[in-house]
Amino acid sequence: MKLRAPSVPLVTIDPYFSIWSNSDRLNESETVHWTGEKQPLTGVVFVDGEPFVFMGTQEGVPALEQTNLEISACTSSYSFKNEKIVLTAEFTSPLLLDDLDIASRPASYLKVVTDSADGGDHEIRLQITMDDSVCLNKKYQYPTEYKTLAVPGMTGGRVSAKNQHVLNRSGDNLRIDWGYAYLVTNAANAEAGSVDYCHEYGIPAHDVRLTVSGGSALFVFAYDDVRSIQYFGENLTSYWNRSRKTIISAISEAFADYEELRARCDRLADELRAKCRNEKYYELLSLAYRQAIAAHKIAVDRDGNVLFISKECFSNGCAATVDVTYPSIPLFLLYNPELVNGMLRPIFRFVHSGEWYYDFAPHDAGQYPLVNGQVYGDRTCPQNQMPVEECGNMLITVTAAALASHDPGFAQEHWADLQKWTDFLMKYGLDPQNQLCTDDFAGHLAHNCNLGIKAIMGVAAFGILNNMCGIRREGEKYLNAAREMAVTWILNAHDDETGFRLAFDRPGTWSMKYNAVWDKIFRTGIFPEKTFEKEIELHIEKHLNRYGLPLDNRDTYTKSDWLLWTAAMAGTEEQFDALVESLWNAYNESESRVPLTDWYYTDTAKQRGFQNRTVQGGLFIKLLLESKKCKIN
Repeated sequence: MKLRAPSVPLVTIDPYFSIWSNSDRLNESETVHWTGEKQPLTGVVFVDGEPFVFMGTQEGVPALEQTNLEISACTSSYSFKNEKIVLTAEFTSPLLLDDLDIASRPASYLKVVTDSADGGDHEIRLQITMDDSVCLNKKYQYPTEYKTLAVPGMTGGRVSAKNQHVLNRSGDNLRIDWGYAYLVTNAANAEAGSVDYCHEYGIPAHDVRLTVSGGSALFVFAYDDVRSIQYFGENLTSYWNRSRKTIISAISEAFADYEELRARCDRLADELRAKCRNEKYYELLSLAYRQAIAAHKIAVDRDGNVLFISKECFSNGCAATVDVTYPSIPLFLLYNPELVNGMLRPIFRFVHSGEWYYDFAPHDAGQYPLVNGQVYGDRTCPQNQMPVEECGNMLITVTAAALASHDPGFAQEHWADLQKWTDFLMKYGLDPQNQLCTDDFAGHLAHNCNLGIKAIMGVAAFGILNNMCGIRREGEKYLNAAREMAVTWILNAHDDETGFRLAFDRPGTWSMKYNAVWDKIFRTGIFPEKTFEKEIELHIEKHLNRYGLPLDNRDTYTKSDWLLWTAAMAGTEEQFDALVESLWNAYNESESRVPLTDWYYTDTAKQRGFQNRTVQGGLFIKLLLESKKCKIN
């Protein structure tokens, strides 16, 4: 991989079990949780008794020279060498979305293989240590306890906080402080133990350490969170243990499945590369894949329905956020549309909870991991809602999932809400009054042209749903209404200098009109063909910086998802490539060493805010468009 990843995914399961390396070399710094809090994983190889560190850092131990790093959709593979050995360390999280039992299983692999570099025989030992901070919000927050795993065919240990308070709180910059973290190997010549020490105030700590005699071993990092999501007052399990499967069974199955799963992960990566004509685009998607999935938790409700709960990472920690779901869905529409329905179920549940009073859709359904009702905007305070935004998001997202799955059943279950939100957009959406949109960091804006497009496409989406359900007269009514709204939009948004304005009443302004991409994806023809191609050409000629196209004329920052949605509407492949390259440059050169940020400055590539967010699933938009999975006929 030529892209220098700002942060490398190592263990990526869910928003709590998520460990990364923020350095070019795996042994240059300690590994961290996606939030940046240290959660050290340490790997040392002993060659003829002499230690070398290949993962993390260890005082007094020299670092093995790293020679390569390759990142694919599910695997990060490091290579090392010295004069005696070569070593590879491959981290695989098999997030295979066509198999939710596997994708939700909280087990992530590290395979270490050594070979002779000089042709000689060497005595090799491998030592892997997992710090107890993996099961704490803050190091030394609670005393921790260690227990050796005594299971035939496996050697390992677990560590946990002595005080267990399951699902005790919610928040953003927050890590799990309940449950049990496991480090296990199936290597024959292995020993498990703990590294015991104390804080100066006497708080005991216990890290898990495995030592393997021999040059190769497979390790599993696993986490049993006991209960995963609080869902309107009920504590739910994850999908993988919906039938009360134990974590020991899950770890055992993970070892048995490794070869098959690794082959499936490799096939997924090969298929992804084949679909991407542009190698830089492929590298961006490879880096985004695990992040976008692992910022969710896959659970089930009491009726057995899939819930795919997102965390709005480093934004405000909201759960099941509608305007985070909307940009993320291209990835999930491609690989498993049912997960899109799983994102939306909490919203519909909240709408009928008795606590939502509006004719428009809400913003979220809680703060991760407590999904008990909207928390954004002081819950139901009217001035901080996103009426047009969220109605459009819900209608477009439900419709896209119905088209991708060839099944409008989920939409039919929620028809009254969809009808109500369509009526709202018909009345208020074309020329939105002063309100927030998904880009709420830019503040309130009246007469937002891009938001008007979302309303138009939301109305069109309901027309599509009507047609899918055989209600043709209504379907054409809404599609025609959307076309009439588009005619008015073009007339009022046109600007001789910029193409189309940021706001209807602001001549000389401009913005990315990323919401119009759904007209191309659905193949609805709501806007005349090539309506936005000239504007994109103007943007590239006049406004494109080395690290991207600004979101609009008000600032130099951009959003990675909207940048590639705009690129997908470009008139030529050369224009698409230019916008992709600008995003690739940003991640390749940014000094902000964090899991992919989606909000950064296009003149410096520095992070403005946000990281590890699910919205990077939106980078798959070009593949969704080309797949034709969501076209109407």
